[in-house]
Amino acid sequence: MKTMKKVLCLALVLMMVFSTVACGGGGSDEDTDANAIKLGGIGPITGGAAVYGVAVMNGAQIAVDEINAAGGDITFAYNFQDDEHDAEKGVNAYSNLKDWGLQILMGTVTTTPCIAVAGETFADRVFELTPSASSADVTKGKDNVFQLCFTDPNQGITAANYIADNALGTKIAVIYNNADAYSTGIYTAFQAQLKTKGIEIVYTGTFASDDNADFSVQLTGAKEAGADLVFLPIYYTPASLILAQAKSMDYAPTFFGVDGMDGILALEGFDKTLAEGVMLMTPFNPWSTDEKVAAFVAEYESRFGETPNQFAADAYDCVYAIHDACIAAGVTADMDAATICEALIPVFTGDFSYDGLTGTDMTWSTAGEVSKAPVVCVIQNGQYVDL
Repeated sequence: MKTMKKVLCLALVLMMVFSTVACGGGGSDEDTDANAIKLGGIGPITGGAAVYGVAVMNGAQIAVDEINAAGGDITFAYNFQDDEHDAEKGVNAYSNLKDWGLQILMGTVTTTPCIAVAGETFADRVFELTPSASSADVTKGKDNVFQLCFTDPNQGITAANYIADNALGTKIAVIYNNADAYSTGIYTAFQAQLKTKGIEIVYTGTFASDDNADFSVQLTGAKEAGADLVFLPIYYTPASLILAQAKSMDYAPTFFGVDGMDGILALEGFDKTLAEGVMLMTPFNPWSTDEKVAAFVAEYESRFGETPNQFAADAYDCVYAIHDACIAAGVTADMDAATICEALIPVFTGDFSYDGLTGTDMTWSTAGEVSKAPVVCVIQNGQYVDL
């Protein structure tokens, strides 16, 4: 009988322990201060897009820890949920955060889930600042949703102008994901702007999933069309396969990518020499000598054992921008999410500005779009070099 009582007691203890574990799919602050604002995050920390989500989760964690250690009027409890780069799972992750008591959302990380979640935050009046979901559809018609990254049209236009103004190619091919809002948004603006520059797109190849493993048809089409530059408005996973397959075909055009390719150098098993000479747009260069950037990179490398990418820096900036805006708006932890939302919107759309790792003097329009310019880099010897 005593043995049975011990077993029952042990079972009760275990139930109590498990009941105290937070529901976060990734990082989570367990000891929630009653005076801390509940800041949630959503992104892929498993699956094919995990490089982005893990970087955002970790970059935001550094910012939260710094802010909380400083002990100012605004501190955060932080809970990050996994959406596996899936819209439905993103909405489920958002529901988990609401159950936790979410007051402000930092996320989501990738475009398709963010469009779905933004519809929810708009209906619930929860303030949302995404570090990296760049489609115009993320913020369209939603006064409470803002972007810290530059938008897809901005990237497409900037890429077209840079290629034309620097005479990088005379015959351009494009390979993009026609089932992805991010990829199609950049492509649409790129092809329209390139047309105004009088440069021909000689081949356009599409695919419908970032899990696609064979790009021989698209690369053959580009090669046979005589393309001397291939524009890749895509994520790093398919880009890594395209670079490898192009080499196997002895096809060596200039490859020009976008911020979704940031992270390719950290991809497990990827031969970095394949990326030599690849050009891409990114607002963050981890090899910069800027003091703030160097300090962040050193801390990130110390904690996580790898060099941070743009997404980590975007997340770090997101948290600090939210922090500074909360101070400007007079936000306190006892406010509900809707009250906080209505306080932050006029700050972000007013004369508020923020200087961070990914840009200086950032401001936001009433459409939620950030004002900051993309930077073009080239990969040399496994590092980004500013152009």
